[in-house]
Amino acid sequence: MINAILGQKLETVQQFSGKGKRLPVTAVKAGPCVVVQVRTEAKDGYQAVQLGWGEKDLSRTTKPLQGHFQGAKLTKAPLFLQEIRVDSPQNLRPGDPVKPETIFKPGDDVKVTGWSKGKGFAGVVKRWGFKGGPRTHGQSDRERAPGSIGLGTTPGRIFKGKKMAGRLGNRRVTVKGLQIVTVDPDKQILEIKGLLPGHPGSFLIITKEDAKN
Repeated sequence: MINAILGQKLETVQQFSGKGKRLPVTAVKAGPCVVVQVRTEAKDGYQAVQLGWGEKDLSRTTKPLQGHFQGAKLTKAPLFLQEIRVDSPQNLRPGDPVKPETIFKPGDDVKVTGWSKGKGFAGVVKRWGFKGGPRTHGQSDRERAPGSIGLGTTPGRIFKGKKMAGRLGNRRVTVKGLQIVTVDPDKQILEIKGLLPGHPGSFLIITKEDAKN
């Protein structure tokens, strides 16, 4: 059974619950998606469905992808491709549409995977929340410095994973504990309670979480 769909982040607005509590709600254009390929246990060693979202001209893709899409009898190339693991392909065939209302309903718990906003090169104060060095005893240039990062003679090196300055953001992020607020089958829009990664227009993977999780 397929439990996920692809979408594009639209905007984040605020709504109010029946008790007057303000809630952040993000709208996602979640379909319709199309089945591009079906992977089976017998042929591929695992079961999955490759979904595509959006449309662009076939000429704007590579030759191998053009053949891949034409094999699925698609006249347009998807903007976004992602493979979704499934327990059973549900008799899905390449070219079949997948709509959000067939997977989600209001109140469902979901997790959303996307790519966070890139913020460029950042120091340790912005990137990791370091408080910086002291502002006294002549250390006027150490306010946002990381401090000592080296080790002694043994092992005499810096361990991998050391929190240092570097690129901030622009990485794959999964946000859990979200909830479907509304499902609009006409406009193919999901409204999700919570903040989602990425900028408006970025692509997302919305996955339904099991009730036991």
